[in-house]
Amino acid sequence: MKTALLATTLALPPAIAVSAENDATGEGRAPETLGYVEWVVMQDTSLRLKARLDTGAKTSSLHAVNVEPFERDGDEWVSFQIPLGDHEDQPTEGELDHEDVILEFERPVERTVLIKRKGAPSQKRYVVMMDFCIAGTTHTTQFSLTDRSKFSYPALLGRRFMRDDNILIDSADAFLAERDCEYMTLEELAARHAEDVVEETDPDT
Repeated sequence: MKTALLATTLALPPAIAVSAENDATGEGRAPETLGYVEWVVMQDTSLRLKARLDTGAKTSSLHAVNVEPFERDGDEWVSFQIPLGDHEDQPTEGELDHEDVILEFERPVERTVLIKRKGAPSQKRYVVMMDFCIAGTTHTTQFSLTDRSKFSYPALLGRRFMRDDNILIDSADAFLAERDCEYMTLEELAARHAEDVVEETDPDT
């Protein structure tokens, strides 16, 4: 089966099937307690991922491969892919394999960070802003892009997100969120990609 590439850019409309409160800041709200692992849904694709909430990390991190910088209108951007076969968290109706779908993204670069690794060369990582839903509420935070295919969780949420959005972590339990974020099945993601291809190729659509 041909691999489906679902491309997303900053200019795309808000995610289909994502229903959440649009309060993207924790200022003025009582702290919310979440587990050390929770479901997150990336807003512009309705992609569902398991995220580890880690107070030991300042910046959040997102699984990404084939990370390539490029220039757009004089600004630095980056393209990257999320192969769903690396973390099979998206619900499926059994018609597709996760390995058949790869999501493609383009985002402006917020900054770069240099990660020092013991016994290995330092690694340059690009940091981008991403919208996501957790516990029924949408948020925006910085994510560093790195290959997390060998880790249990494709996303990691760090202290910057927790501080900005007034989040407390219960390190003894997981999946404490009382509200859900809506998401698409694997087949719905592929169908949305097919619709996007038609719109790009058929001027009468």
